[in-house]
Order: sequence, then C-alpha cells, then structure tokens
Amino acid sequence: MNAVNKIHRSGVGALTALAAVLTFAAAAQAQTYAIRGGTVHTLTGQTFVGTVVVRDGRIVDVGPDVQPPEDALVVEAAGKHVYPGMFDAVTGLGLTEVGAVEVTNDSQEQGDFKPHLQTASAIHPATEHIPVTRANGVTHTMAAPGGGIIAGQASLVGLDGWTVEEMTIDPGAAMVVNFPSLTPRRGYGASGASRPWSEVEKAWREQVARLDAWMDAGRQYRAALAAGAERSLELEAMAEVVNREMPVLLEANGERDIRNAVEWAERQNIRYVITGGSQGWKIAGWLAGKGVPMILGPSQVMPAGSDPSYDEAYANAGKLHAAGVKIAFATFNSSDSRTLPYEAAMAVPFGLPRDAALEAVMKNGAEMLGLGDRMGTIERGKIANLIVTDGDPLEIQTQVLELFILGRQVSTDNKHKALYEKHRARPKERVIS
Repeated sequence: MNAVNKIHRSGVGALTALAAVLTFAAAAQAQTYAIRGGTVHTLTGQTFVGTVVVRDGRIVDVGPDVQPPEDALVVEAAGKHVYPGMFDAVTGLGLTEVGAVEVTNDSQEQGDFKPHLQTASAIHPATEHIPVTRANGVTHTMAAPGGGIIAGQASLVGLDGWTVEEMTIDPGAAMVVNFPSLTPRRGYGASGASRPWSEVEKAWREQVARLDAWMDAGRQYRAALAAGAERSLELEAMAEVVNREMPVLLEANGERDIRNAVEWAERQNIRYVITGGSQGWKIAGWLAGKGVPMILGPSQVMPAGSDPSYDEAYANAGKLHAAGVKIAFATFNSSDSRTLPYEAAMAVPFGLPRDAALEAVMKNGAEMLGLGDRMGTIERGKIANLIVTDGDPLEIQTQVLELFILGRQVSTDNKHKALYEKHRARPKERVIS
C-alpha cells in the first residue's frame, strides 16, 4: 500500500504523504544515469557485467547488453560491483543524535498506546548519523518509534534530502507493537526482588487484554464512523492494522515471549513480522512451520540469559535460516546503523550462508513488509537505491564508491571521513634543536 492510498489517515500524515509523492517525482526527474561496466548483483539470481539505467527515481533498464541513453550521465563502474542499497529495517536513525543527551532524543512519546503517531514528523534530516550510515551502503531505513505497547507508526525513508518530505517514501509503513513480556524482571536488593509468578502473569494478562481492546476498537471503527461516530486518528490507524492494510513490527525476544507474540498475532489475523528475535533458534522449527518472518537485532552483542553459549547471538541467524525461517537484520539504533552490514557478516562464520546474509540486509526486509515490488533488488521499475563498491559490501575493508538514493546520485562525504582526512594530513612533528 503506497503513500497515495494513505493520505486519508490524518491531517499531518496527509500532508506528509502528499509531499513525499510530489517531491519524490520532482527531485528524481532531474537526471538520467547509466552505471556502466560493473558486475551487477541483482539479487534475483542473476549476476552479470552490464549497465543499470536510472531515470525519474526508478531503474528503467538493466542488463548485460543495455546501452546508455544519449541523455544519461555515465558512471563508469568497470572492475566494480553494483548492488541494491542496504535496508536497516528497524532503526532510530534520525530520531536520536546523542543517546546519553535527552534533549537530542525524539524516539518516543509518553503513553502506552500511540497508534496515530508517525516517526516521519520527528526525523532530523541534518543529523550527522545519516551521512555516516549511507557511506557504508545503507540507502533506506524504517525509522521506528519506541516506548509503550503500541509505540506508533514506523516511517520508510531514503537517506537523502534537505527535508523530511524529500526523504519520506511512506510515513506510515508499519505499526510498531512491543508485545508484553512474560519474562520476570529481576532487580537488586530486597526492594528489587522478583515478584511472585502469579503477579507477573496477572500483569501480563492485563496488558494483553488492553492491547486486544485496541484491536477490537479498530475492527469496529469504520462501521461506527459510517454510522456517524466522531473521527479518531488513533482508531483510523488501528483499522488499517486489523484489516491487514498495514503490517505490524511485533517486538518479542526469548522463546516464551516469541511464542506468545506469534500466537496472539495469529489469533488477531494480522500481517506481522517478529522483530528482535533473540533466542529464536530455540524454536526455529516451530517458527518455520508457521511461516513466521523475523527481523533480527544486532548479532554483535553479548549472549542473553543465565547460562548461554558464547556464540548464541552470532549463530541465531544461521540456525533460523537453516530451519527455513526468513530473516532480515536491523540495528534498532541510530549511531550504530552504519554497522548493519557487519551484523550480517558476523553471522556468516557461524552458519549463515554469505548469499543469505546479503539478502538479509538488502531485500528480505522489504519483502517481509510488503515493499518487495518497490525495492530490494535491481529490476526494472524498482526505486533506484543502489551502491557501487570495490568489493563485497559485507567486508569491513570494502569501500562504497558511488551512492544512488531515490534515483539521485549522493555524495559519500561524512563526518567520519572528514575527521580521518584532517588527522591523516596532520603535519609531522618538527624537532627544533
């Protein structure tokens, strides 16, 4: 479902969605590009040396025998590699500048249920994190809100633009639901002792019941509106969820909580993707049997639980993939969004095939969220989010040489690069005798 079909959602959402459509069309039509002579990794099963033609923000031609149009700006890519841009499928990029400084954080609002809020309205296009992230091959992200149970709507954005409107592809691409956890929380000291299990379970059931009530209200909303009820932005958004028009990013970690989240989503008959997914390997066969897609959090983290294996986080993706679970990677972060390729790379020596790792950061997230017809592979008609590299994008020494975001050629300059060049050019110390 594209931005045009979502204009009805709210006043702010309507303006953002309409502006996104208009600015995307206007900004992208300025130049036609032909990326010529590179090894094109389409991620459709084809790899060849050829040309990719970009016009009006889209890929209009691709193949080994394609010739550049006369009006095209030719980008020579001989000896280089052309890939789809990477997709950080759950991130705080643009919402947080310095994590430890509260006034630079705009990733969440107060309250447990905020389905009408869209993160696009809070994204800061001038953040230093965006140029650093895209220079590492990430061309688009799903900026997701946090906090509460229904945190709000995640916005799909391209990582280039002077304004949010220029960046936004879909302001309400998915609803973020932090499914209530049934895992007891432990504290320190007598006052922080664990609560009795009966209290933990009672509190969990109450939270799930509140969530169910919002889902039921969403089902009833459109009929009530037709009967003359007052318009509600919150319930408009919930109606899209329960009618399977908007997918849900359903956060759950640990075997028990993932099971509970999946069973709840099946009962509600919604489109969903499990996000987080730590310890998902423990029920990999069960997840595969139900066809549950998962967007995994960072692999470069400490293992969870009381007595886990040292490689639990590294091996999670490989075990899920081997069982038949479709996976993608995300950073769930702002400053670390640039490490997305290495989260996938870390899983490769622990069982995830290299080609599957590439798909997990380039196309799988888009397909899970119903965006596969617009992005994720190099095909005619897809949004032109592309990278040109001098090697494997999962390797840390590989450089991204050219960037195309929403059909625009974008500079790889960023703060990290500027600091590197500055200190590399520092004069040698002179000793005065």
